[in-house]
Amino acid sequence: MSALHTDTADLKNLIDRLETGRFLTREEWTRLIRGRTPDLEEYLFEKARAIRIRHYGHGVFIRGLIEFTNYCANDCYYCGIRRSNPHAERYRLTKEQILACCGHGYELGFRTFVLQGGEDGWFTDERMTDIVSSIRTGWPDCAITLSIGERSYKSYQRLYEAGANRYLLRHETYDAVHYAKLHPPSLSSSSRQQCLWNLKEIGYQVGTGFMVGSPYQTPENLADDMMFLKELNPQMVGIGPFIPHHDTPFADKEAGTAELTIFMLGLIRLLLPKVLLPATTALGTISPDGREKGILAGANVVMPNLSPPQVREKYLLYDNKLCTGDEAAESLRDLEARMRKIGYHIEVSRGDSLNVSLAQTESKNRNEIH
Repeated sequence: MSALHTDTADLKNLIDRLETGRFLTREEWTRLIRGRTPDLEEYLFEKARAIRIRHYGHGVFIRGLIEFTNYCANDCYYCGIRRSNPHAERYRLTKEQILACCGHGYELGFRTFVLQGGEDGWFTDERMTDIVSSIRTGWPDCAITLSIGERSYKSYQRLYEAGANRYLLRHETYDAVHYAKLHPPSLSSSSRQQCLWNLKEIGYQVGTGFMVGSPYQTPENLADDMMFLKELNPQMVGIGPFIPHHDTPFADKEAGTAELTIFMLGLIRLLLPKVLLPATTALGTISPDGREKGILAGANVVMPNLSPPQVREKYLLYDNKLCTGDEAAESLRDLEARMRKIGYHIEVSRGDSLNVSLAQTESKNRNEIH
């Protein structure tokens, strides 16, 4: 038996163990990620698909993405809307515009709205709670997801009490040294991670995630990310390939690959069988059929854009972002056709994670203890 065959058999054994025990050591994660091959991918994706179908069937949940501000106080080295980019054409949607997006989305069948923006100080707690409570009043049967960065515990609590159900905050990379290579000194991995624990304690359905193929990333970094996911046990994980933006310090850095991103999606499905796992816009940007491949690797969420057409091209975190066509909410029929082609269909519902009730019970117990 050849050494290559033996190694492949060993890595498949790791995938089997991940499927049954949902745990690997850091060294095992590293070996599995570093040893990725087409044969191993096929083996993984078959298992990931089976688990995804067992828990969620062939439905693909849709989230209506509303990118309501591209102002940001931060200066992350990879991001196109970073504070010091003088070429970014800034905008803020009014409350009325945001509510109009929700109304349009509801008519299209969306039952989850995702308000995403830079860390924009103009949107104070007062303004954000007003917006959230207005959405909650207007569309009481919908889930409200926020993705607006690091805020205080008190701020998260107020937004939760106003009606927000979910919060997305990607940890980007778990390793503190790697995090410091991607962010200015004012930001830290420990602060980002503490925000995630705060959100869980308050009772949010929490989403996190990381970039794949970001500058200076190693397989060991990705192994650390997977171990953090195991510890945090979020309801959603959003990952996507790093794609450079021409107006950032990382303009000349090599992009991540769709192949490694999709492989990581499959691994996450085995690690967290009931997690909500998007096939992201970045994946569709870097590969024409990236989202379809993501779904076939275990993903079960897509996030079409509900933002007004005139601002979609201004919310550019990276170059060549999908802003029109299938990414626009008006082309939901096209997205449905693409999903049907691979044996899946768009699911019109809030699309809650199957481990939400458990998370809420854990939060309630923690609050009672305190």
